[in-house]
Amino acid sequence: MNINIVKKYKIISIIRGYNVEDTIKIVEKLYKAGIKLVEVTLNSPDALNSIKKLNELFADDMYIGAGTVMTANECQNAIDAGANFIISPNINSEVIQCTKENNVISIPGALTPSEITYAINIGADIVKVFPVSEMGVGYIKDIRAPLNDVKLLPTGGIDKTNIRDYIDEGAIGVGVSSSIVKGGLDINDLSLNEIEQKAKSLVKKLN
Repeated sequence: MNINIVKKYKIISIIRGYNVEDTIKIVEKLYKAGIKLVEVTLNSPDALNSIKKLNELFADDMYIGAGTVMTANECQNAIDAGANFIISPNINSEVIQCTKENNVISIPGALTPSEITYAINIGADIVKVFPVSEMGVGYIKDIRAPLNDVKLLPTGGIDKTNIRDYIDEGAIGVGVSSSIVKGGLDINDLSLNEIEQKAKSLVKKLN
């Protein structure tokens, strides 16, 4: 996988807090909706097994990554489970080094121009601008004025009302959580169908 995959499919759907069985059910619906990129956060139950199973089930049809990766050890474990990309809420040079050693895409989280520049300088491929919800679309525009070559992935508060705006301002893609998959749902036919419809509505905004 390379960063052009993120540029092509744009939406990374974030799944947090679900066990392996429910995660698989959710991803099946995301796949039907046209989502190709999924982040399973490591603070989910048995997250590494979820990543492994998803890679076995979807092979080259989807790209599965790990989120909330805080240490180099977690990074390596996620890559060993099959993670195609590593996402963190912060900048950790050891995590970024781990991705480089394993030829996996590095997406650390940062907010300020100084943090974003630092992340790129130590090897990040894409920078997750997080949390962007309180900053808004204009913040991405402002950052890209001096840092126009940096690949940015705004995350937080992305929904169908603003997803197109972020892409139009030059974001390589977006991280989407609760506007597709909320935490704490009772996973059943009703909630799964709702997840599929929400995902479809966001994919449609980018077509």
